[in-house]
Amino acid sequence: MAKTIIITGAARGVGKACAQHFLDNGWKVGIVGRTPATVQEMADSHENALALPCDVTNEAEVDAAFDKALAEWGRIDALFNNAGVAMKGTTIDTVDVDAWRDLINVNVTGSFICARAAFARMRAQDPQGGRIINNGSVSAYVPRWGSAPYSASKHAITGLTRSISLDGRPFNIACGQIDIGNALTDMAQAMTQGVPQADGSIAVEPVMDVANVASSVLHMAELPIEANVQFMTVMATNMPYIGRG
Repeated sequence: MAKTIIITGAARGVGKACAQHFLDNGWKVGIVGRTPATVQEMADSHENALALPCDVTNEAEVDAAFDKALAEWGRIDALFNNAGVAMKGTTIDTVDVDAWRDLINVNVTGSFICARAAFARMRAQDPQGGRIINNGSVSAYVPRWGSAPYSASKHAITGLTRSISLDGRPFNIACGQIDIGNALTDMAQAMTQGVPQADGSIAVEPVMDVANVASSVLHMAELPIEANVQFMTVMATNMPYIGRG
């Protein structure tokens, strides 16, 4: 029987690459995104893809999407909690407070809402259990210049991961985190042109194929439930991270 996974932010970037890789490897995949037409277009391209358009910051929409997947599949084996946004780098004194709230709402509250929905259904299903994989970032450990909102949000994801991992033990729910550095998606195109560094310079940064992320997430998801990758960092080998700056 095919395994099932819901992937948020699955219509573009890392999420889209992961969704396609899971489909290619025989999984049933729920495609979550905010734009119904884009989500449906992707779902229509594969018989094992299920369109689940919703806003991850809206708990009613998320619950409806997860219920639709559960009704279609009978169980939810995994969630890749991937949806997130970034913002242009700037020092904290010039960060717009509403922009901060918007980013935290998607990156933190949205991840919480989706993990909450997955946890509840994994706890209630028979056999009980499942796996939640949160998308962190190398910024969950080491910030880049001007990234206070994004870095704060990704540090919060690490706390969420650890808490779910602990709370999921009695219910056979595993939780891990993948921390990604410079995967080449539309969001990371700027890396190939030059981005601000901690010393004030602008420099091109090495990038890696997003396929490396997709294969890593699949590895985490396909482990037997008694094993868990708690944290995995997958990054462009020579990007500024160790000793960033």
